[in-house]
Amino acid sequence: MPTSSIKHHKLTPSWQPIVIGIDIGGTAIKLGRFDHTGQGLQFLTIATPQPATPDAILDAIVAAIPTIDPNQHAKSIGIGTPGPTDVTGRIARLAINLPGWINVPVADRIEAEFKIPCTVGNDGNCAALGEQWQGAGRHYQNIVMLTLGTGVGGGIILNGQLFIGHNGAAGELGSISFNPNGHPCNSGNHGSLEQQLCISSIMRRSGKDPALLGQLAKAGDPDALAFWECYGRDLGIGLTTLIYVLNPEAIVIGGGISGSSEFFFKSAMTEMQMRVSHPSQGSQLLKAELGNQAGMYGAAKLGLQLLI
Repeated sequence: MPTSSIKHHKLTPSWQPIVIGIDIGGTAIKLGRFDHTGQGLQFLTIATPQPATPDAILDAIVAAIPTIDPNQHAKSIGIGTPGPTDVTGRIARLAINLPGWINVPVADRIEAEFKIPCTVGNDGNCAALGEQWQGAGRHYQNIVMLTLGTGVGGGIILNGQLFIGHNGAAGELGSISFNPNGHPCNSGNHGSLEQQLCISSIMRRSGKDPALLGQLAKAGDPDALAFWECYGRDLGIGLTTLIYVLNPEAIVIGGGISGSSEFFFKSAMTEMQMRVSHPSQGSQLLKAELGNQAGMYGAAKLGLQLLI
């Protein structure tokens, strides 16, 4: 259904809408119903269908939405997808790790089912928007978020607004170059920041799972503590590039690896302070607060922005 056929209500003091935020992941799909202040009213997590084709996932979402919004109170829907979207927020352009996800008209399908406006955003962008709305970045107007996990994603908030670039693909922070002769990346780059910081990189470098390394560090294991110190230095080098380009007030670190941030934030900050030449370019380094719900919150915020 074309966007023009969907009525976009505008938020007024007397009208306080309910929105739905959805985060599509490779193993789970998280759905939430929120009020206009960001308070979560109801949550649901369902398994991602396998194979995770567009039709299978969208069918699962269509079936799940009535469960969290049985009385059809929602006035818009935002959806985060694991890959770039078009600049209009209508189409999931690509999801490298999901089969068949090339130029999928997600918003059209959802609007045809529920007759309310829908928008789509990259999941890293949604996570950044969620943390800036309700999480660690809520006191700042200019933040960068980096998610450290199976991959390394991210998002950029400038002057309180999500920055997506001229064709919607900005914020792929894990794809920036770290070591030009390093490990190949799905992005086509070699030695990307992702390939220096992701879970598979940690296992290549240490022979251990990040969760085990975190447990060992808590127990005072010197080898684990030394690894995390080195990891923090690498993170700090990557963040230095972002500081010089974007000069954010805060950098928010999320994803599963952030659970060990107490062991690598100090060395990351030391590296950043050493490499950034002017104190005014310094940025706060913060751990994300919303955990794996950040993308869902950010997707809801995207949905709310359709109504403002």
